[in-house]
Amino acid sequence: MKVILLADVYKHGVAGEVIEVADGFARNWLLPKQLAKKATPHALREAEQLREQAEARRAQLDQRLNELARMIDGVELVFGRRASPTGKLFGSVTTTEIAEALNAQTGIDINRRRISQSIPREVGTHLVPVRLGSDNPPHLKITIVREDEYAAFMEKRKAEAEAVETDEPKNVVEAVVEAVGDAVSNVVETIRDAVTPGGDAEAQS
Repeated sequence: MKVILLADVYKHGVAGEVIEVADGFARNWLLPKQLAKKATPHALREAEQLREQAEARRAQLDQRLNELARMIDGVELVFGRRASPTGKLFGSVTTTEIAEALNAQTGIDINRRRISQSIPREVGTHLVPVRLGSDNPPHLKITIVREDEYAAFMEKRKAEAEAVETDEPKNVVEAVVEAVGDAVSNVVETIRDAVTPGGDAEAQS
């Protein structure tokens, strides 16, 4: 059945688009929920303006998705899990847990269904894709450590982050001081040479 969407419908389209869907999906969901209406000739004429608006909204949506993809790409989420001596997990990390951890760490709330179902089941670092429909799909860095090592691992990461924050400004200051010191030394030497070009001979006389 051809229908005109009256609202954005995940994985199907945005308001104003004309799409073809299964009859049951249209009758049991889209039409009763007033998410769409049948694409009759009269309705199609009325939908022309909606289609123009849909194109603009689609462009805005694509832009937002690309921005969101850049924001979450490479974000690392760490989980502690019980594992066998070989590193195999007793259980798994779920998409719900990943979505909640991402929201807690970045403030970005995404639908768990957008996270790949191929969740890692062993200790280590894994890249998990997120389906956003963006030009470049982002990947989350999922690091899984043994449950009894989780606290020590997070303390180490925290110390490393603090060290980077404190060392970088110090290195910059030291570099500036060193550069200024070299410049001053060069100026002093230049002035000394200009004032006493024959310093050694004058001292001997």
